[in-house]
Amino acid sequence: MRYPTVLFDLDGTLIDSGAMILASFRHAAKTVLAREIEEEKITAMIGGSSLSEQMRVLDPARVEELVAVYREHNEPLHDQLEAFDGVEDLVAKLVADGRKLGIVTAKRRRTVELAFAALPLERYFGAVVTSEMTDRRKPHPDPVLKALELLESEPGEAAFVGDSPYDIESGRAAGVFTVAVSWGKIHPEERLLEAGADVLVHTPQELLGVL
Repeated sequence: MRYPTVLFDLDGTLIDSGAMILASFRHAAKTVLAREIEEEKITAMIGGSSLSEQMRVLDPARVEELVAVYREHNEPLHDQLEAFDGVEDLVAKLVADGRKLGIVTAKRRRTVELAFAALPLERYFGAVVTSEMTDRRKPHPDPVLKALELLESEPGEAAFVGDSPYDIESGRAAGVFTVAVSWGKIHPEERLLEAGADVLVHTPQELLGVL
């Protein structure tokens, strides 16, 4: 195996949550600000900073209200979550091969638990780094380095798999091999390559081949 340790982003990489994130952003903006937001503006924010920081871009004076309305809309939608086709088979195979797996997400732990309640994925992962666990979030290296610390791994033996430029930039800053996946459909492939991904893959089977 090339990489004994493999880290994954959550939204858009393991779980098919892009549509519900977009819907909740639109709902919050329409409810609180009485306006529509361009999809490009929303997608550009997804995957990096905290929800509060993202809402500050929309209206710095109404962050708390935007966050509350977003979560009220978003949390019930987790009951409908699905993993991307082939993803659970992939992580099961990696574990069977003896690799150490981790998740690095900008979500808070409470929201991650909603996802795990719908999808039994947590058992495959030795570390789950959420937004509360580091002072700085993606695209800074801190969350990736925290996951490596928890897994007792070194950057040179690890890969980070994600669907956003923030994942790629975080992984590169941490010194790990970065793999961009296209199936999240939130960020354009060109943007992932511009962020410096070492490789771009289109299916879980293709991903297995580069790990």
